[in-house]
Amino acid sequence: MTGEHQTLALLLFIGFVAVTLAITTWVSRRRHGSAEEFYAGGRLFSPMENGFAVSGDYVSAASFLGVTGLIALYGYDGLLYGVGFLVAWLVVLFLVAELVRNCGRFTLADVVAARMSERPVRIAAGTASVTVSVLYLVAQMVGAGSLVALLLGRTSGTAQAWTVIGVGALMVTYVSLGGMRATTWIQIVKAVLLLCGTVVLTVLVLVRFHGDLDRLLVTAAERSGHGDAFLAPGLKYGGSWTARIDFISLGLALVLGTAGLPHILSRFYTVPTARAARRSAVWSIGLIGGFYLMAIVLGFGAAAVVGPEALRRSNAAGNTAMPLLALDLGGGVGSTGGTVLFAVVAAVAFATILAVVAGITLASSSSVAHDLYASLRRPQSKVRGEVAVARVAAVGIGIVAIGLGLLARDLNVAFLVGLAFAVAASANLPALVYSLFWRAFTTRGAVWAVYGGLVPALVLVLLSPVVSGSPGSLFPDIDLQYFPLQNPGIVSIPLGFLAGWLGTVTSDEVADEGRFAETEVRSLTGAGAV
Repeated sequence: MTGEHQTLALLLFIGFVAVTLAITTWVSRRRHGSAEEFYAGGRLFSPMENGFAVSGDYVSAASFLGVTGLIALYGYDGLLYGVGFLVAWLVVLFLVAELVRNCGRFTLADVVAARMSERPVRIAAGTASVTVSVLYLVAQMVGAGSLVALLLGRTSGTAQAWTVIGVGALMVTYVSLGGMRATTWIQIVKAVLLLCGTVVLTVLVLVRFHGDLDRLLVTAAERSGHGDAFLAPGLKYGGSWTARIDFISLGLALVLGTAGLPHILSRFYTVPTARAARRSAVWSIGLIGGFYLMAIVLGFGAAAVVGPEALRRSNAAGNTAMPLLALDLGGGVGSTGGTVLFAVVAAVAFATILAVVAGITLASSSSVAHDLYASLRRPQSKVRGEVAVARVAAVGIGIVAIGLGLLARDLNVAFLVGLAFAVAASANLPALVYSLFWRAFTTRGAVWAVYGGLVPALVLVLLSPVVSGSPGSLFPDIDLQYFPLQNPGIVSIPLGFLAGWLGTVTSDEVADEGRFAETEVRSLTGAGAV
């Protein structure tokens, strides 16, 4: 990139960081130090505000950078990522949003432990939540490294390493000082910037092709080098039966995983009532749906305007498709329009990463403090200790995410998020669904459901082509590949549900009918909800 690109984009980066740090500082001066303030922002956000924050939290680097790149490289098969992310919100809306808001207080474990022995359930659910959050954080770190490497015109490990470290430091600052209130406002600002930038790029793509979508698709297919196969299923997932099963596994993970993501579920605690939670889910569906419809146009636009070869030269996984498309639409390298548009899109992408990273870090540090730490601490000092531990946990989680982000920097960010979704659907969703809807569910069933999904999912990932045994894996020189699929969801999700059932039917514990009735009434009506 030219010096103009670097200077303007860096100025916009600095501007966004300054605004978000100002928000965080303002909120930190007004905070009361209570657990409710740190974890849930005082439950003072309106449905519209929370809807924008949820969309800002959910539309991550995997969507803004990864999905558009996958569509540009693989056409129809890449488009399926966006469809999966969007359809997942219907599961959230109809299955968990209102019920979780009524039954829980701060974390996913609150819901599962409502009628169980709290300590083992909280430890299991807290462990799963932290694992999912760290996997999700890795994807954001990879996106940050790819983006700034493109901006600086460098692909050196040193440039990417310092970028990842900088993002990690900022996310720890946001969470430690501002808690949920600052994180929410950062996500709202980011959502507005993201939607505005996406609308502008979509309009420019349509203007380039005179509003003719057929021409856009035909041009994308011609430039892809695959012809009509680019617009048909099978380019990425149709080469063999293994690839087809891998696609089904990915689809299951994407559709079911959202309902088990800790940082998404925690967003529904920031509104005052269950009705507000449901309305904020409706707001978020509209905003997220609009984004993914535009992302489809931008993905095919990147294939048609920039071309897959240029995309692969910049980043083999396609993570830089959106900034390169903006550069070309603005007039190309060296033009004023191209420089401005590239810098704006790069800044929006960076804002996306910072906002999502802050939300995930807050959710994971909340799980460490509210579930893991609080389960081992004396009740009389729990509340004050939790908030302090959550801030310390944010630092530790940031360090772990930085290390893993450096290790996985050559993988596609949407693909990495797919793994996080698979673990969430395998470990968190079975325990959540059983606890809400199965009268006989017991403590052993809850613990087995979490670990019965979490452990197989992680083991299968370690034994998959993602980690070793293939040129694009994390360790290409090592071959520990015994599981042929890249996404473990098709195996680990059923195992999670099976383990929960098996743990319940083999347990000597008799489920408390009264507590289930209380939980059922509370989940459906909101009576007694915090």
